[in-house]
Amino acid sequence: MNNIKKAEVIIIGGSYAGLSAAMALGRSLRTVLIIDSGLPCNRQTPQSHNFITHDGSAPAEIARQAKAQVLKYPTITFVTDLVITGRETGNGFEVITQSGQSYEGQKLIFATGIADQMPDITGFAACWGITAIHCPYCHGFEFKQQETAIMANGERAIHLAGLINNLTPNLSIITSGTSEFNDEQWQKLRDHSITVIEKPVKEVVHTKGQISRVIFADGSTIKVTALYAALPFKQHTDIPETLGCELTEQGYIKIDQFQKTTVKGIFACGDNSAMMRSVANAVYTGNLTGAIVNKELVDDSF
Repeated sequence: MNNIKKAEVIIIGGSYAGLSAAMALGRSLRTVLIIDSGLPCNRQTPQSHNFITHDGSAPAEIARQAKAQVLKYPTITFVTDLVITGRETGNGFEVITQSGQSYEGQKLIFATGIADQMPDITGFAACWGITAIHCPYCHGFEFKQQETAIMANGERAIHLAGLINNLTPNLSIITSGTSEFNDEQWQKLRDHSITVIEKPVKEVVHTKGQISRVIFADGSTIKVTALYAALPFKQHTDIPETLGCELTEQGYIKIDQFQKTTVKGIFACGDNSAMMRSVANAVYTGNLTGAIVNKELVDDSF
């Protein structure tokens, strides 16, 4: 199977969602090719949480175990490479990789995640996934009762504040400019003693990703050990769009309840198509995708 050029299903992205989809397909003896670049978005994160049986495990270790289990199925092949183009053929799809390899499949699954867009703040990127974090369900318990800040504005900041307020009374919101709260939201913030700081952030001071304080553009500072940030993102690849897949207004790949994109034969799962960004959700959506793709293959041939 190492020289495979055709498969029933090509999965682009071999992290949690892609591996989960592959397992569901491999257990039905479908020939599956997983193509993965080896750069998961959570590669800096020391521990994964809120995923039962793996709570507190290193993300890389979860992926290693998952890959080892998936590759026990003889019809699954894993290739480390980067897909750079794709096109429809008369019988499915062809993808071309960075190394110049061509592969064909009847069905195509994108499990490519999203790429967070780092702000132009000194030290921030080095802390992302460690103490600069995105999700209170994934990370919040570990920072309970600690000095915490939210770098967001408007409704997104209020949403995060409501979730994090239950974890710590030491909470500030950094809007990095003029705040965008209505009267009702301001009252909520006052009722819960949440400070709003409208100054832009210049630097995140840290030691190996562990934040100690935030420095603002005017030179003032606050003590912070956890910094939540609502970052913009983009898709890791534009291949779904070039193949005709629609995106949502938020920038996710548009799917239906069965993980089907707007192009027949193409599916998406994991962070690229879901607002719920977690290992558990990636595994779930990947498993569902694998089952639905198998059902389509059955419908095509039986």
